[in-house]
Amino acid sequence: MKIAIAGASGQAGSRITAELARRGHAVTAIARNPEKIADLPGVTAKKGDVNDEAALAALWVGHDAAISSVHFSVSDPAKLIGAAKASGTGRYLVVGGAGSLEVAPGVRLVTTPTFPAQYKAEASKGAEFLDLLRREKDLNWTFLSPSALFVAGERTGKFRLGADQLLTAADGKSWISFEDFAVALADETERPAHIRRRFTVGY
Repeated sequence: MKIAIAGASGQAGSRITAELARRGHAVTAIARNPEKIADLPGVTAKKGDVNDEAALAALWVGHDAAISSVHFSVSDPAKLIGAAKASGTGRYLVVGGAGSLEVAPGVRLVTTPTFPAQYKAEASKGAEFLDLLRREKDLNWTFLSPSALFVAGERTGKFRLGADQLLTAADGKSWISFEDFAVALADETERPAHIRRRFTVGY
């Protein structure tokens, strides 16, 4: 497949790029500083700005799927969605956040009293992004939310998938490594199972 990813030099984006490369896909890796993108087989680094809708759309043209892995607080979901639609890409996948996941029916994690204040603005923007996607009628989108803790770790290939509820392990911890998140997103890119839906991944 030909897959484009915006935010390819970030924590999640770099792992997703590496995972897609190891599977033999042709990857266009887009970042403000393309020199930070690892030199991997099948990966072409490109300079791009996620806030330039027309330019991003042009970079995404001709790809089977486009992925955005960017901070919500420094990007505009309307522009990202607009770029995906204008590019004509067959799939649009978003690296989501955990804040919009439910901890009880109708209760999002970001609204709970113990949610860390320093992450609230970013998480709230992520929830707004998801709500905007849910109003899209024509775009084949997928939004993958990590568990509460999203950290560097190992690629085990062993994890659980969920829908809109926060996943918690038997020990009470809710977490996923960047590496295994990348596996789950690559799996979804190759074998679509959550069209116009959000899903989540965790241990």
